[in-house]
Formats: sequence, C-alpha cells, structure tokens
Amino acid sequence: MKPTPGRRKLLTVLGLLPAGLLPAGLLASTTASADTTRQTASAAAGPFYPTPSMRFPDIDNDLVKIESRVREAGGEILQLSGQVTTVAGEPLPGVRIEIWQCDVNGRYLHTKDNNSATADPDFQGFGFTVSDEAGRYAFRTIKPVSYPGRTPHIHVKLLHGDTELITQLYLKDHPQNERDGLYRRMSAAERATVDMTVVEQGDVLMTEINLVV
Repeated sequence: MKPTPGRRKLLTVLGLLPAGLLPAGLLASTTASADTTRQTASAAAGPFYPTPSMRFPDIDNDLVKIESRVREAGGEILQLSGQVTTVAGEPLPGVRIEIWQCDVNGRYLHTKDNNSATADPDFQGFGFTVSDEAGRYAFRTIKPVSYPGRTPHIHVKLLHGDTELITQLYLKDHPQNERDGLYRRMSAAERATVDMTVVEQGDVLMTEINLVV
C-alpha cells in the first residue's frame, strides 16, 4: 500500500520508533510484562468519538502538528508506539489504528463536549495510522490529561477486516486511576494490558505498548 503524504511525514519523523531508538530499558520493561496470550482489555468508545465531519482534514498520526498551522499543540509531547499482534504473538500488518483524546485543556474534538474550557485550536484531537509489515505503529501526540470525571487516558480503535477492538490507554500508577469508574472495573491482568509506562528521553516522553487482538 502506498503511504499517504501524512503517513510519509510521520514515518520520516519517527521512523516507526525501531527498538534501537527507544530509551534504554523501555522496550524490555514494557514487553517483558506483556502477556501475549491475553487480548488487550476492551472498552466503550465513549461519547466523544469524533465523526468524520468533526475531524480536521489532516488526520495523520502526528496529532501535535496540524498541517498548515504554524504552532504546535500545547501539552507534553508523547511518542506512543508499539506492535499489534494476535494472542499467539504473531504480528499483524495492515491494521488501521485510530486514537483520540482531549487536548491539554480537557476539551475533546466533538460538538457535544460542553466543557467550558477553551479548546486548543492546534491539537488535532484524532488521528490514525496503519501497522507496518512487522505490525509496528507509532503516534506523536500529547501526554493525556484528565477531564471532568475521568482519569487521563487515550482512546484507541483497531480495525482489521471484520475485527474491531476499542480500548483506552492509561498512565500507569496515576493517582486518579483508582477513582476512575472504568479503570476500577478492570482486573489487575486487564489493567496490565492498557497501562502505559512513560519514560523521558531528553525533552520527549515516550511509551511502548503492544496491542493484542
């Protein structure tokens, strides 16, 4: 499949974050605890999944920089990457991976979000990519923040043929997690499939999390 201009842009920027470019210990720390026999915990899409009419024309996997905009989004930049596999550990190429989340002010890219905070006009809010031949994926986004009633999280949807998996990724050990109703409902094993361990490399935050379908 020929990469779109947006996909080519982030492939150049991130190089799909191969293991050699990850901070020391990141790949080991995230994959060593992963259970390749356990499917990633599923979750509801939530009320703020942006429909196509709500999205920016630029819907690539760099949510921090909208095409034609001078400024980048506010917040801490987070490079999110990983691999999509089956429960048997086989890599899955060609999976469409979508993410969406609120901006640094707690506003979603959705017409029904009535949060009174001012929306960040430079945050893309929604993006997608397609896993490569090794099942790898990468996004450039912001470290998730909380909004009224929820702990920080990133929504994820995977589409592969007739298979669809929707989940939410959380900041591991965040103090608000145990007060979040959706997070509390998960078992310890389920939480382990969606907890993000974030590490800092220079002025960039990075996390590696595998998605199992």
